[in-house]
Amino acid sequence: MTRLVLASTSPFRKSLLEKLGVPFITAAPEVDESAQLDESATDLVMRLAASKAQALAETYPDHLIIGSDQVCVIDGRITGKPHTADNAHQQLRQASGHSVIFYTGLAVYDSGSQQLQVICEPFNVDFRPLTEEEIVSYVAKEQPLNCAGSFKSEGLGITLFDRLSGRDPNTLVGLPLIALCEMLRAAGIDPLRN
Repeated sequence: MTRLVLASTSPFRKSLLEKLGVPFITAAPEVDESAQLDESATDLVMRLAASKAQALAETYPDHLIIGSDQVCVIDGRITGKPHTADNAHQQLRQASGHSVIFYTGLAVYDSGSQQLQVICEPFNVDFRPLTEEEIVSYVAKEQPLNCAGSFKSEGLGITLFDRLSGRDPNTLVGLPLIALCEMLRAAGIDPLRN
């Protein structure tokens, strides 16, 4: 029986989890992703990752449920998914020539024992100075409207950067696999043994 559930409909997160070779299913969690008043980026992504994992506990008893959420912080302001091309242009203008921090919350919830593991994984992206033409062209080509920070690092987004720094490049796509492997091993699933 597949005990692992990815609480996400993101094709990017699904593709990353497939790298581990562990059988899993995906399900959409119904969670309000609004930030709470005065909530920090770290607290926000950790709360939402845990909420997404726990939202599926009743449907999937005795499972390990993975939840994840991501925001980027530009000039101290939390930025989420742009949803429109105009917002994507604006986010990329703000990021141009700046260092941006991405925070990815990751949770593994054991619905049988009700044990919750949750962490926040930061990742820094230094954007090169971008021209308006580059921004418009990039958004038109990649349509990164459902991506925090308005880019896809696994695609043409890599052309926007000067430098990347962090523990795990998968974090930028939305699922920090190094941390996830640690959490899965702690919960009794080792991708190298299962």
